[in-house]
Order: sequence, then C-alpha cells, then structure tokens
Amino acid sequence: MVQQVPENISFPNEEEKILELWKNLNCFQECLKQSKNRPRFNFYDGPPFATGLPHYGHILAGTIKDIVTRFAHQSGFHVDRRFGWDCHGLPVEYEIDKTLGIKGPEDVAKMGIAEYNNQCRGIVMRYSKEWEFNVTRLGRWIDFENDYKTLYPEFMESVWWVFKQLYDKGLVYRGVKVMPFSTACNTPLSNFESHQNYKDVQDPSVIVSFPLDEDASISLVAWTTTPWTLPSNLALCVNPELQYVKLRDNATGKIYILMESRLIALYKSDTEYEILERFPGIMLKGKKYKPLFEYFIQCKDKGAFTVLVDSYVKEEEGTGVVHQAPYFGADDYRVCVDFNIIQKDSVPVCPVDASGCFTAEVTDFAGQYVKDADKNIIKLLKEKGRLVHSSSYKHSYPFCWRSDTPLIYKAVPSWFVRVEHMVEKLLENNAQCYWVPDFVREKRFGNWLKDARDWAISRNRYWGTPIPLWVSDDFEEVVCIGSMAELEELSGVKVTDLHRESIDHLTIPSRCGKGVLHRVPEVFDCWFESGSMPYAQVHYPFENKKELEDSFPADFIAEGIDQTRGWFYTLLVLSTALFGRPPFKNVIVNGLVLASDGQKMSKRKKNYPDPMAIVNSYGADALRLYLINSPVVRAENLRFKEEGVRDILKDVFLPWYNAYRFLVQNVQILEHKEEGREFLYNENTVKESNNIMDKWILSFTQSLIQFFKAEMAAYRLYTVVPRLVKFVDILTNWYVRMNRRRLKGENGTEDCIRALETLFSVLYSMCRLMAPYTPFITELMYQNLKTLIDPASVQEKNTESIHYLMLPQVREDLIDKKIESAVSCLQSVIELGRVIRDRKTIPVKYPLKEVVVIHRDPEALENISSLEKYILEELNVRQVTLSTNKDKYGVRLRAEPDHMVLGKRLKGAFKLVMAAIKELKSEQLEEFQETGTIVVEGHELHEEDLRLMYTFDQTAGGSAQFEAHSDAQVLVLLDVTPDQSMVDEGVAREVINRIQKLRKKRNLVPTDEITVYYRSYPEGDYLDTVIKEHTDFILATIKAALKPYPVPTSKEVLIQETTQLKGSELEITLVRGGVCQCVGPACAYVNLKVCANGTEQDGVLLLENPKGDNTLNFTGLVDAVSCIFGLKNSKLTVFNGKTGLFTGTSWS
Repeated sequence: MVQQVPENISFPNEEEKILELWKNLNCFQECLKQSKNRPRFNFYDGPPFATGLPHYGHILAGTIKDIVTRFAHQSGFHVDRRFGWDCHGLPVEYEIDKTLGIKGPEDVAKMGIAEYNNQCRGIVMRYSKEWEFNVTRLGRWIDFENDYKTLYPEFMESVWWVFKQLYDKGLVYRGVKVMPFSTACNTPLSNFESHQNYKDVQDPSVIVSFPLDEDASISLVAWTTTPWTLPSNLALCVNPELQYVKLRDNATGKIYILMESRLIALYKSDTEYEILERFPGIMLKGKKYKPLFEYFIQCKDKGAFTVLVDSYVKEEEGTGVVHQAPYFGADDYRVCVDFNIIQKDSVPVCPVDASGCFTAEVTDFAGQYVKDADKNIIKLLKEKGRLVHSSSYKHSYPFCWRSDTPLIYKAVPSWFVRVEHMVEKLLENNAQCYWVPDFVREKRFGNWLKDARDWAISRNRYWGTPIPLWVSDDFEEVVCIGSMAELEELSGVKVTDLHRESIDHLTIPSRCGKGVLHRVPEVFDCWFESGSMPYAQVHYPFENKKELEDSFPADFIAEGIDQTRGWFYTLLVLSTALFGRPPFKNVIVNGLVLASDGQKMSKRKKNYPDPMAIVNSYGADALRLYLINSPVVRAENLRFKEEGVRDILKDVFLPWYNAYRFLVQNVQILEHKEEGREFLYNENTVKESNNIMDKWILSFTQSLIQFFKAEMAAYRLYTVVPRLVKFVDILTNWYVRMNRRRLKGENGTEDCIRALETLFSVLYSMCRLMAPYTPFITELMYQNLKTLIDPASVQEKNTESIHYLMLPQVREDLIDKKIESAVSCLQSVIELGRVIRDRKTIPVKYPLKEVVVIHRDPEALENISSLEKYILEELNVRQVTLSTNKDKYGVRLRAEPDHMVLGKRLKGAFKLVMAAIKELKSEQLEEFQETGTIVVEGHELHEEDLRLMYTFDQTAGGSAQFEAHSDAQVLVLLDVTPDQSMVDEGVAREVINRIQKLRKKRNLVPTDEITVYYRSYPEGDYLDTVIKEHTDFILATIKAALKPYPVPTSKEVLIQETTQLKGSELEITLVRGGVCQCVGPACAYVNLKVCANGTEQDGVLLLENPKGDNTLNFTGLVDAVSCIFGLKNSKLTVFNGKTGLFTGTSWS
C-alpha cells in the first residue's frame, strides 16, 4: 500500500535511510550478481592518494564515473568498478619528511631505508576509512573490497613486467638531463609534473657585464632572473641572424654590446646612449670573455667562457645575450654540447645538492639555499663592478605539485623511456579515442603530445617500486628483471616483497666476469605505476591474461583536465609502447573546481566549505547535481558557491518532490473516494488518454528518453543534465499546474485515473532516467511508487531497488511532435503574457478582458486554438483572440539604441547612425529580431546594441488598451484596461489565497473537513462586499463551508490569522468539521438546441451518471446526440454559443 508523503522533508536524513536500505539489501553486490552474464563494459578508475581527504575535484570526477557506470549497468552491461589506491611516491614521502624533520638523503641513511619505508607504509592508508565513508555517503557505488593498491607485490611485479618489455625493445636508456627538480622532495620531476603548478612570482632581474678578453673596456651584457646560476656560467649565447650594436653609455662612458631590438631592456630613451657600431650576431661567435667567478676557471682550457650562437635566443625579452649554465638549463646544455664546451660524459659543473644548496665548490655561498643566495650573489657582483642593472621581474614560474615550493632546473643522471620517436604513433592512437569535450583531444592533449619528450621515469627516492636493473660498477653490464621468479632464479634468494628494503641487498653474478651486479638505487616515478594500472591491477601477465586481453582497452575513463599531462598521458605512452594501441576508447575530462573568488581551493586560506558539511546540509544528490549541471563537465572551471547547491534543492528537488507528493496524495484520495478501487499502474494495459495535455507530456517524456539515451551514449553529460533539470520545470510548472483539477478528480473519476496514470508514468520514467545522477531521491520515490505498480508489468526479476531496473524503452508510438510544437507555442504565449503582467504589476489573480495572439503561421494559430482554455486559465483572461495580422492592431516595432555602448564604438559616426536607427522600418526590425544583426549606415549592430520595443500606431487602428511582448515568433497583446468587476474577482482570489495558505500552514490535507469563518473590518466595507458577492466562487475553489463570524464556542479552532487586504482587516479562522455549502447540480449536464432539416429541438443531456463516473467526453456527447435525435448518418457541427468547437476541443 502506498505510504502518505510528508509535506516537509530533510533530504540528508532521507539519504541516510537509503544508505541503510542499500546496505541491508547489499544492493551494489546484488547489481553485479544480476549482471554477471551480460556484455562487459570496462572501466578504469584512476588511483588517488589516501594521504589526504577527498576534495571537490575528487567528488566531481567520482560523480561523473558513477553516473556513466550506473548508466552502463542500466543499459544492460556488466560493469566491474574496482577502487584503486596510489600508495607510493612523493605525496607519502613528503608527509613523512615533514613529520620526522628529514632534510635530505643523509637523514634517511641514518634512519635506514627499512624504517623509513615502514613509516611510509604506516601512513599510506591514513585516510582510507574516511575515503570509503565519504565516497559511499556521496552515493557512489564502487568496489572497495576488491580494490588494487600500487604497493601490492603483485601490482609491483606487473610494473616490472611493463618495464622489462620497454627495456627489451630498446626504449630504456640512462642519461644526464636537465630536469625540473624539487629541492623540497630531493628528486627530479617529469616534464608533465612540472607543468601542473605554475604561479606568478617576483624574481630578481639582473643585467651583468662580461668584458671581452680582447678589449676589457667592451662588455657583453646578459640578463637573467636566476642569479644563483651565474656561479656556474660557462658561456654566452647570441642569435647569429639578428642585429646587435656596440654603444657607449652616456652616463658611465662604458661600452656595451647587446641586441639592437632589446635596447629597451637597459634604456628608456635613445638620448641615454650613443651607437658606435651595428653588426649581426654571427660576428660575435668565438669571442672570449672574462668569467664572473673563478670557481670553474679550469674549464677555460676546454673552451669555456666563449660566445656561442643559436637561434633559440629571441628578441622578446632580455638583452639578446643569454648566459649559459649548461647544467641548469635545457637549451644551455644542448648549445654547450653542440659547441663542445662540455661533453655528455663530462663531470657536471653542478654545484647544487639535492636540497638546493650550494656545495663547497662555490666557496662564497656554500651551504646557502640557491634562492636565498640570490641577494648575496647580486651584492658580490655589485662589489666586483659587474652589475649593470638590478630590479624585480614578475613572471609565471613552476612549483612542485606536492611541496608547493619553487622548482629549479638541474642536471641529474636519470633513467629514461624513449618517447620522442613515437610521437606520430601517440597522435594516431589519440585520434582513435573519443574525448568529451573534443577540443581537449586536439588542443590541450594533442598539442602536448606533439612536443612529447623522453620520459624520465626514475626518482632518487625510497618509497616506490624499485627499478629492476642490476648493473656492474661501470654500467657496462645491465640485467633487467621482469618478475619475482626471475629475480629468485638469478639471485638464489626467495622474494616475497619488492620494496627497496627487501631487494636492495640482493646481487646477481656477472656473466661478463665483472664480479656481482647491484641494483641501481632509483625507484619508479609513481606516474609509471599509475600508467601501468590496466595490467598491474589484474597482475597481468602472471594471472588473468585472457581477462585483460578481452577487456583492453577500457570502454571509459574520466579525470580532471590536469591529467592531460598526468594519467591520460602515461596510460597512452605505455599502451602505445607495449601494444601499439590506445588504452581507452572514451574519456570525459572535467575542469577544475575553484573557490568562489576564482582562486585555487586552499586549506590554509579556508576559502571553501567542507564537502561533507555541504552534504550534511543539503544532501549528496544536491551536490552531485550542482557539480554536474555546471561548465565543469565541459572541461571549464567552476567557481564553487554554496548557494548554487541550495538552489538545486529549491528549484529542482522540492518541485519534483512536491509533484511526487501530489500524485500519491491524489491516488490516496481516489482510493478513499472509490471504495474497493485500487490504483495499479500497468504500462501494457493502461488506456490511451484523449486529453491533449496527457498526450503532450507523454510525448515530451518519450522524446526526452530518446535524447537521453543518444547523448549519454555519446558521453555528453553537459547536454543531458540541463534537459533533465528543465524537465522538472516542465512537469511541475506546466503539466501538474494545468491539470491539478483533473488530478484531484474534479472532472470525474475516469478522467482523474487517466491523469494520474499519465503523471505516474512520467514520474516513473523520470526516476529511472535520473537514477544515475541522483541515486538517493530516485530510490526514495521508487520505494513508495513501486507499491502502485502492477507486478505483472515488470520485466526485471528483482525490483527491490530502482538501481536494479533497466532504462525505459522509447515508445515511439507516443511521440507526437505536432502536439509538442503546439504546447511549445502555448507556453510561449503564457510566458509572454506573464511578462506583460509583471511589467504592469498586475497579479495573475486579477482577471483581464482579452489576450490577442498574433502569429504569421495559421497552423500555429490553429494549434494554439486547440489549447485555448489553458491560456484563459493561466493568464486569467476572459477572451482569447487569434490573428495573423498585427497591422490590424497598429503594432509597430521601435529600436532604442544603447547610447553609451554605441557612442564609444561609433565615435564620429554616432549621430548619423542614431538618426538612421530612428528611421528603421518595422519589417527591418523584425528581421533583426530573428537574425540578431542589422547593418545601419555601414555599421553592423547586434542584439546588445539595440533594445526593441513595441508601440501602437493610433492612426493605423492601434489601441492604448494593449501592452505587447514578443519572442520573435509569436506576438502577444494583453488588454490591461482596468475593469471593476474583474478587480473584484481578483480580490476574491486574494481571499482564497489567504485561506489556502492557512490550510498549508496548519498542515491540512484536502480530505480534512473544515469550516472557514471570516470577519472583515470595518463591516460592510469594500472587502466585505466582495466576499459576500463572490461567496459561491470562493466556495467552489476552497471546497469548504464559508461563514461570517462569530465562531461557535463548540468548534475546535485549528488556526486563526488576521491580515491586511485592500485597506481592510481580514480575520480568518479554520475550525474542524463542516460540510461544504456548495450548491450545484447532482451531476453535470448541458442544455441542447439541435437544429436539423429546418427544425429545432431543445433538451437536457446528463454528462455523467449520478455516481459521478463515466463523464462524457466531446466525442461521446456527439454520439449521444446523434443517437437520441436520430441523426446517426448526419455530420454535426457543434457550437458553444456562437463559437464553433473543434472535435479536439478540451472542455468540461
């Protein structure tokens, strides 16, 4: 039996009950069990770190994944959803280093790697319980019991296998490379990691002189924002093709050489210098200069401190002379190698340790952190007379994504995977993937792939999967291990774990007579591990070989746009290198969730609300729908605003819930009124409704289902959600609103049942469509609605949860685009009329005489005519007039220009264009209204430039009684002339409104019998007269007895209130009990005059039987008249007064 639905609801509390229901039914596992024999839909879940709590970015990505995988299940697929954990790498080590005060490798050596890794292992799942709780509370169904962790030996072994395949293909090499380096984490980062956290910073900007050996009075001047690299300077570089100048500084008399186009870097005016000579940069090649410092003076014998040439030197910034510190800049390194200043096997000139401090080689600054040493270096340069200019410079600079400290660029020995040779294959595989939104594939990701560099996969760290390379001391003999079994075989030691403390001591005998081989000290970059997850999560190829090969690549993945340089990239590189195939077929990329001020969300700044506080206040469904119904699902950024979540409750959930409550309420009233009659919905046996609004909403629903399936199959959540949200508005503010009387049974039982069946069908379909998006509220409604479903009509064996049900099938027989178009026109008319009422501040409670609807298409007017009664009701007008001729009413369009906008843009042409705008004809403005652009005096104007207004031309028959508004398709004229009788009716409606609000305030339901007592003060005034004259009207609406004061003392007072209305005091009291005084016929009837063959006959025809059932519809009336008056073979034309009625007319 269907349960009564309370008026007030706490969505968070109801969600907690639903969670308990799911837990008791073991719903997620039951879903997997039910679908195990269906086709597979393969999903990879990118592993997060559990060292911190989930934030909005995690929630957003998790919601997208949950929606798509739920949809796949509802579409008939089996979807394994394994949660994964990223357990290794910098995030974990950084937390331990902070906690234990570890500054560098020496501290770890004192502690021992075993103890250090044990500490890491202890915190790696610190927040796993919170993650599981939060993810579950947010309604995401994911398998935590069958999860994967990158620290599992099985996972690590598969990572070894991946690396071994790359090594055997010749894709692994060892080299020295200038790389982004985190001094806080003591490790290099890959190029894509270094691009994840850029910040605007103020750095020192210095211009330094380099006197030539051949003439110390002439100096090249070089610019840098990294003074700390100057002690390691080995060369200068200029552009060989661009023009350089030798000049005399008028203030100091010194002679400098710099690029001519960059004189602005040093001088504000050409009066500050005198150009002595011009020449191309190539003329400077090979010139020697005096070094800034003596730290590496021994390099002079190998060609250092020479001017080199390369086209990478640009004329956009600096002086056109670039100082070269080859072990602190990628271009510097390349150029110096090209000119043999250094060799690839040279001992690096790199006097900076892993913590970013100068080593003993730089005697003046030894032990100082490089960024801190900048000031001291600048001071020393000034003392040496080598500082030409010093200032500060604001620019974008990379920071460590984990420690949030500035990166430096530093040469380090690393192990690399070759990527540059397979760029074309990467692009080819990327082209096979379907990206949503698609611009990410071509622009953001595609551009990144085009510039892909060899990937530095090694990290000089401890807590990670060790790189499985055993080498001789001279690195000439290298053995790559691909499995635990292989290591056991070569080392002779049983292996159970693969972390450093378990295998670093293992040695392998040399096959080349080089003694024993030792493992290299590095571990894998954790991105290598996450990129290996498709294989490692199933321990491929050691287990589940066929399972992986059958399920690869993934059907679907989803993450944030930052992963274009992270997980998306590593997945693609490894799958391309291993199999030559893309790793996934479809990917949704979301944007970033920012704080409300547009800044990055920061725990330190506390500039965002705690996600779980939002869930506890508004519910998980509201948060889910807010995130998904935003630009963030189009890979754009979202400024998170709590009021946005609140608005989802107000604008979507509460109207939807109230429509559901209204359905249940009226089903209960029907069953109470019709004793022994049970409302059971059976989709297969439900009778077709002839009501046009039923046909419309059913057609609209089927069109929505059709659209939903097509767009969800294309992963375009950003087109689906707005339509679903709009549908709530369509259902509640249009269908339910315009059919309230039918749903309440005021038009007879059979019509009531048709309306209730229609509303039930729509809500039931809507719940199934919305279930992936809002799993809680749909489950809440379904648990009650399912008691109204005929079990014989359900295909699924288990119907305990809505999430067991498949999506509704499209019923194309119910789709009627003509009706949808007709109601769309109706909605336009009503909305335009409401705008006019708002503009004139005339509440809809006050009736107006006439609305004129003007449309150029007669067919559209015919459609509107069939729905005329709804216009009368919704706009509260007495008459609807339809016309194709706006000239008949003297309607004219006039353009009002935005003077401020156009004045700035048009300048001298402003007056000419203004005059021309005044002369524009109505036809020209109508075209502008449709196209949005118009050319006036050679200037193209747009919608924001002109505001269109309707006026009435009195000479053409226009009338000042009308107010006009249009949406470019239909024009609505509303007669706003005041009329006392209509004003009186409006006041009566205000009285009704006060009574109904009191009912609601007292939580009364329609079946509660009450009597309404009232008193208007002063007695006999205008308000009192209106109430007395409109008593029958008020009674018919409130369906309760209405009596003047006094209230009998024997009555139980339910609620009492005094209010002001039209200058009078109105006191209303509701008491329990009473029978409506409504006077009306025992059953509905019509008076008839039948005219046939020149004769007339009068009669009365009952429209229903005395019980109130079987109300005659229009067709039934015509049939009955034909039968009674013997006119069976005649074609009848029916009139209501003088108005001809169409066969499709809705009437009551």
